[in-house]
Amino acid sequence: MQRFTIPRDVYFGENAIEYLKSEKGTRAMLMIGSERLIKDGTVPAIQELLKEANIETSVFSGVENDPSVETVLKGSEAMKEFNPDLIIGIGGGSPIDAAKAMWIFYEYPEFTFEEAAKPFNLPELRKKARFIAIPTTSGTGSEVTAFSIITDEKTGIKYPIADYNITPDVAIVDTNLVQSMTPFLVANTGMDALTHSFEAYVSTAKNAITDAVAMKSIEMTVEHLVKSFNGDEEARKEMHIAQSMAGMAFSNAILGIVHSMAHKTGKIFNIPHGLANAIYLPYAIQFNAKSARAAYADIARRLGLKGETTEELVQSLIQMVKEFRVAMNMPATLREFGVSEEDFKSNLDLISEGAVRDACTGTNPREISVGEMKKLFEATYYGTEVNF
Repeated sequence: MQRFTIPRDVYFGENAIEYLKSEKGTRAMLMIGSERLIKDGTVPAIQELLKEANIETSVFSGVENDPSVETVLKGSEAMKEFNPDLIIGIGGGSPIDAAKAMWIFYEYPEFTFEEAAKPFNLPELRKKARFIAIPTTSGTGSEVTAFSIITDEKTGIKYPIADYNITPDVAIVDTNLVQSMTPFLVANTGMDALTHSFEAYVSTAKNAITDAVAMKSIEMTVEHLVKSFNGDEEARKEMHIAQSMAGMAFSNAILGIVHSMAHKTGKIFNIPHGLANAIYLPYAIQFNAKSARAAYADIARRLGLKGETTEELVQSLIQMVKEFRVAMNMPATLREFGVSEEDFKSNLDLISEGAVRDACTGTNPREISVGEMKKLFEATYYGTEVNF
């Protein structure tokens, strides 16, 4: 038996946050990253809508990139003091991920991160509060997923929380909220979304439903990403919906080695997650093609890319990804990004072993050894072909 889980309600399009005027509740805790969303009017607008619904609000700010255990515990304590029946994560993936984790410890204070990190091990939530997610970037898909990743800064341990319990009750994908994104952020989040869909489409856990939303997301992203990077307002609106569909796909089909590699190198090399995905994706397609050639060729064929044979179609798909990087001024290798050869070589064993152990590797279409992962990382550093 298979399962496909997304929020019960997804409100999307222009002015979708107007839904909040009809929300039911008494107190809402708003979780954000920096105070930019307060200064630019996003949070005040949301508070005003909730006020119309007679819902009192409190704001917790300061969620960092790669949210920490310390921040999550601070947030859950703030929730205990305010006692909300609504929790609203607003922003990119980090604030929404952090809010999901805070929700767990708000409802179950004695629970531990070690217990939370066991896949699908959470107790039943919604005893105290419901969860709403409002993304203001177009890439992570966290507003529709069953995942949250929290980092213990003291030990370096990452706690990947995976449980359908933390799938938001409501996702509000308001296309007006992403118009102020910088081109750099558009590029990184957009390539993250494209990678989500690609990896979901070739995952060993894929199914007919995940294929459908992944492929539509790919089509929309290919059409609109570069236009969005160049500031086209309509393209940004389309990308915001496309990335949410990509989230729906990978939340149910899981991911692959591109994300495994990005997870293990982001902090060590100080490389933004979406940018890391953009570097690794073409090399991973080359590696995975031995097992997933037909699926990659199917994507290329549906996109109308050139190619008479399966191999030609796969090469066209790889070339398309490379052209996206060029169009958005993104580096093609880790060396071009600025990672020194000394740093790369000194960390190669660590990142290779970690990437193979990463949860996303389990649904990659081709099995990979530590030795192969090292060779794959070397290809992404030096820009060499993957022919093993």
